[in-house]
Amino acid sequence: MTMSAGWYLRRLSAMGPAEVAGRVGDTVRRRRWRSARPDGPSVTGARFTAVLPAGALAAVPPDAAKRLVAEADRLMYRHVEYFGVVRDDLTDPDWWCDPKTGRRAPWGYAFDVPYRDEDAVGDIKQIWELSRHQYLTVLAAAYAVTGDERYAERVAEHLRSWWTANPPLRGVHWISGIELGIRLLSWVWIRRLLDDWPGAAGLFEDNPVALHQIWHHQRWLAAFPSRGSSANNHVIAEAAGQFAAACAFGWFPASARWRADALRSLERHLRSNTFASGLNRELATEYHGLVLELGLAALAEADAAGVPVPASVRLVLLRMTDALAAVVDDRLRPPRQGDADDGHGLVVDGAGTDRWASLLATGDAVFGRLPWWPEVTGTDVRTPLLAALVKPTGASVTRPADRPAHFADAGLTILRGPGGIWCRCDGGPHGFLSIAAHAHADALSVEVRHDGVDVLADPGTFCYHGQPLWRQYFRSTLGHNTLQLDGADQSVSGGPFLWTRQARTRVLAADPSGEDVARWCAEHDGYQGCVHRRRVELTAASRELRVVDEVRGPRRSVRLAFHLGPAITADLVGNRAVLSWSRDGEGRSAVLDLPGQLSWQAHRGETDPPLGWYSAGFGRKEPATTLIGTGTSPADGADGFTTVLRFGG
Repeated sequence: MTMSAGWYLRRLSAMGPAEVAGRVGDTVRRRRWRSARPDGPSVTGARFTAVLPAGALAAVPPDAAKRLVAEADRLMYRHVEYFGVVRDDLTDPDWWCDPKTGRRAPWGYAFDVPYRDEDAVGDIKQIWELSRHQYLTVLAAAYAVTGDERYAERVAEHLRSWWTANPPLRGVHWISGIELGIRLLSWVWIRRLLDDWPGAAGLFEDNPVALHQIWHHQRWLAAFPSRGSSANNHVIAEAAGQFAAACAFGWFPASARWRADALRSLERHLRSNTFASGLNRELATEYHGLVLELGLAALAEADAAGVPVPASVRLVLLRMTDALAAVVDDRLRPPRQGDADDGHGLVVDGAGTDRWASLLATGDAVFGRLPWWPEVTGTDVRTPLLAALVKPTGASVTRPADRPAHFADAGLTILRGPGGIWCRCDGGPHGFLSIAAHAHADALSVEVRHDGVDVLADPGTFCYHGQPLWRQYFRSTLGHNTLQLDGADQSVSGGPFLWTRQARTRVLAADPSGEDVARWCAEHDGYQGCVHRRRVELTAASRELRVVDEVRGPRRSVRLAFHLGPAITADLVGNRAVLSWSRDGEGRSAVLDLPGQLSWQAHRGETDPPLGWYSAGFGRKEPATTLIGTGTSPADGADGFTTVLRFGG
């Protein structure tokens, strides 16, 4: 996907003067760096001291270690899957190849590579993902728990291969700061996990090539931070990786400055990226997880190196952890809200390890669980390793006495009912910063689950670059459980990560803890000349969810969408859909009575245009039933559209 002149003008209009000035300086610096690539300072006598404390590896649960080793063995046998595409070249990786399209990114000065153009480069996320080196942290962790040197030797082979193929400022792996930051964090943990391997020092601190790479990564991050309207999760990854490397690899004259600057940036942006309630301001749940992982990893590095961190860093991470514990359903699944690209901050676990359970387990180990937290029964490798590095703190802060259900600043409300009924109501801001890069046009959408099964589902994300029609669909209003007027989105897109007009939403009432009936009501102004208002009521006794949509303003054409989860079978007759699914071998059912004023049709797996899809993860999609009601809104909100979902006993 190449960007038009119009896109550049729209993107420029979303920047403030300071950001424009900073980007002009970046452009000048990039031109200067084209011909000025210093070798970096010479380093002698470097030693790695940020090792795991004694007993940390012994605390890894046996079943988590078993999953880790099984994953490492799969990696040793050449295979890895990213975003639904299998790579089979893991013995000798082609670092510049996209296995999905077969294209190889062109060689050249990094900032000249047209990485957004899939025809020229391939799918850039497929190329970048392997070079985050998180599969190498898994292999290094397998060595740490088994002592089997095969894993360590494979890690060393691949690092040396990557360093040779990707000299500083050459090619696609030197374009994006988030990639450099996460890669540095991976290298820190690889060195730590290989500490008992005889070749560890020769691979890192006694290796001029490694020192050259580490120095250039940090120099790059110091020079080109994400700025202004782009200072979202990317800047957190940049600061966390820079800070981790400056702590663990503090061998350079600039290390102290890099460490201090990165810590200031991390503290500032953790606060600015997080609501006071603890939810991430991007309102994209997977980025909440990414930022929390990165923050916890940075905290571990600080404590391992004896670097004091501001109390606000621990406080933000604590609030993020409590917020995560508050919003998950009975199966520890958080909302599916906004963009999701399967990005992780630190990976040392095998397949089958639950990301959210792992984060809650780490939160319990680091901060202590509250009585209302859901029970975490799964195990992981990462928690005991992070907990071994993070120092206990005696700071006392006020934490929620009861499980929060309404997050006023984020506009997110959770309604809960018997039998694992869980409903997320979205009345929050459109997104974060002026471009709201990872937002979807989903104001007033609902997401409903029963015992962890998606019933009314958020369809997900599927893709970022290269497939504009699919990107448009999965972030559209029609792609969510809400109401569309005149075939338009509530917010106006100016590009795949840019919104030029954003719907404003306000919550009018929220009573999620009502004894008999939990209620929520909100409205938004995204449609010119009209206001969409929605009321949601969950009645515990009857296990009934009622959704009422009103359009205040002149008559408009309407499409009301309800997206069913992939496990749901729907039998639609007229305006009634009988839903059925199974959970743990037991049949479940519900009845969905849809507004009779609209004409209803079921859609599934359609491509022209896309409709009726569910994306469980980035790069993956599968057909799922979407129910669309079409018609006309009544004048001035009279006789709203009422939808009733009744769960079986």
